[in-house]
Amino acid sequence: MKTLGKYSLGLGDRFGHQGGAQLKAIIVAGKKGIEITPVWNKSNREHTTIGTQPGDVRIEADAVTKAAGFKKPYFVDADHINLDNVERFIESSDFFTIDVASYIGKKAEDKEIDEFLSNVEKYTGYLEIPGIKSSFKISKSEVRQIAEKYLFAAIKAWDIFRKIEKAKGKGNFVTEVSMDEVPYPQTPVELFFILKMLALENIPVQTIAPKFSGRFNKGVDYVGDPLKFAEEFESDLMVIDFAIKEFGLPENLKMSIHSGSDKFAIYSHIGSLIKKHNKGIHVKTAGTTWLEEVIGLAESGNSALDFVKDIYAESLNKIEELCAPYADVIDINISSLPSKSDVLKWDNRKFAAALRHVPGNKDYNPNMRQLIHVAYKLAAHKMDEYYKLLEANEKTVGHCVYENTYNRHICRLFDIK
Repeated sequence: MKTLGKYSLGLGDRFGHQGGAQLKAIIVAGKKGIEITPVWNKSNREHTTIGTQPGDVRIEADAVTKAAGFKKPYFVDADHINLDNVERFIESSDFFTIDVASYIGKKAEDKEIDEFLSNVEKYTGYLEIPGIKSSFKISKSEVRQIAEKYLFAAIKAWDIFRKIEKAKGKGNFVTEVSMDEVPYPQTPVELFFILKMLALENIPVQTIAPKFSGRFNKGVDYVGDPLKFAEEFESDLMVIDFAIKEFGLPENLKMSIHSGSDKFAIYSHIGSLIKKHNKGIHVKTAGTTWLEEVIGLAESGNSALDFVKDIYAESLNKIEELCAPYADVIDINISSLPSKSDVLKWDNRKFAAALRHVPGNKDYNPNMRQLIHVAYKLAAHKMDEYYKLLEANEKTVGHCVYENTYNRHICRLFDIK
């Protein structure tokens, strides 16, 4: 059976040029005693936007691991798939993030709800979960509400899982269930019953991605109360631990954080809590590799700097179009975006500093960073030119990608000095 390591990192690489730099960060972490399984992920939306195929991610992952002599496990993730698009990912992927967000809130059949309620009747009254100080008072009506909200989604997760399993065979892939892209966070009680639903559907889920409070915007830091997040995160860790024992779920089931990247304000809490409870973690770093490419091209100057300045100018003209698909996960203050004329005067250092996520740097502009984050579509329209620039400036760009993956993410998460 394919199993995910204790620590794993979802590595987004939209244009397929930075796998080597990302893998270098994983290898260096291993030399520091932190073994991390690399998981290259790319969503259907990203493939559609750029014009790539799921098989391209497999080709890249196989090539960079072979070139580096990397003999440890690695995976290719069909990121945020559903019944409509899973088929195109089946051949090349061995990790599937089953996204059930669109099914949450749709009601299962009454018969299915009643059957679930009879299965969980013993958990009504007072539920005590080891590691959580207070017990939970749970009424039958509350469990019914949870079933009406989530059971249909669990059944759909089973439909998607079975479609994958029928094609790939039992035990030949890793399953994640994602429910993070919804308006409201799940409570520990909801997560407990969701895990029971997945167990009853016989889904061998290895990672679960719940929704937490606060904003997880693309490419910028966490917006919210880090201490509240830490409380939620620790409670969910305890729920997962209890559910493994109670429901017979895979022993390596762990939390997945779909960070949108760069959630530096909560990384220390995640790191300390998984260490405290000896738990694993999967963190998806999403699209900041593309941002590091832009930063690397800016630093390279000359035609590379001109190219990314043009991307920014065009993104200002098409801001509504670019932001619409990401409306729930970006917060851009348009009045804080620099003008085209101002950016035209910037040197390579100024442009790179505006985009590079270094909290406290006076030049850093999170609004500009978010806009460029969703503007990768514009580079896809000039693919040949963009790839030539990446290849011509490979050393500088690769260093930016490595530094971001290793220093800003891995070292912060795992407290590597």
